[in-house]
Amino acid sequence: MKQAIRTNLADSAAGNLRAEITGGRWTVGERIPNEATLVEMLGVSRGTVREAVRALVSQGLLETRQGSGTYVRATADPAAALDRVRQTCLRDQWEVRALLDVEAARLAALRHKPEDIARLRKLLAERRTVAEVGREVFVQRDIAFHRAVVQASGNEAMVEIYDFFTAAITDAIKSTLRGEVPEPDTQAHAEIVEAIASGDPDRAAASVRVFMAPILLQLGRLLSS
Repeated sequence: MKQAIRTNLADSAAGNLRAEITGGRWTVGERIPNEATLVEMLGVSRGTVREAVRALVSQGLLETRQGSGTYVRATADPAAALDRVRQTCLRDQWEVRALLDVEAARLAALRHKPEDIARLRKLLAERRTVAEVGREVFVQRDIAFHRAVVQASGNEAMVEIYDFFTAAITDAIKSTLRGEVPEPDTQAHAEIVEAIASGDPDRAAASVRVFMAPILLQLGRLLSS
C-alpha cells in the first residue's frame, strides 16, 4: 500500500512538473530549480521529487547534467503529442507515413550500403503473408521492413521521428488487415527495395508513391462517404 501511495505521489508530482514545463515556465536549455525548491513548490518529499524528475528525464522533457543540475530538454510532451496523433483520422496518419516513407526511400537510394539492401531483402522474405504468420507477427515484420528503409536513409532524425510515430503507424497498418484499405502485395514491397538498390532517388520515391496511392485513394473515399 505504501509503495502504491508513493507511486501515486510521484506520478502526481511528475504531472505538475510536466504542466509547468509545457506551460512555458522554463525555456529549453534553462536549469530548473534545485531539489529543495522543487520540494517546496510541489509539496512532496525529496524522494518523490527525484522520482518525478527521473520520470520526466525518461520521457525526454528533462536532462540531468552531472555536477550542474537538471535542464529543460523539450517543452512539448512527446506522449501527449503522440496521443493527439493517434486521435487524428486514418487518412491523416497514412499521409504522414507516406511523406516519411517517400523521403526515406529517396535518401536511401542515395546513401544505402550493400548491407542495407541485404537486410531489406531478408526482411521482405520474412514478412510473408497474414495467413502464413498471423496478424500480429505480420504487422511487426511489416513495421520492421519499413523502418529498415528509413534507417537506410542515413538520417537519424528521420529514424527518431519514425519511431515516434510507430504506435500510430502500427494502428494504421492494422487497419489494412481489416479490409478497410488495400494491403500492398509483396511485389509492391519488392519494387521499393529494387528501386533503392538501383541508386535512382526519383525511382525510389516514385515506387513508394505508387505503393501508397491505392491506400490514400481508398481512405479519401471512406472519409467522404
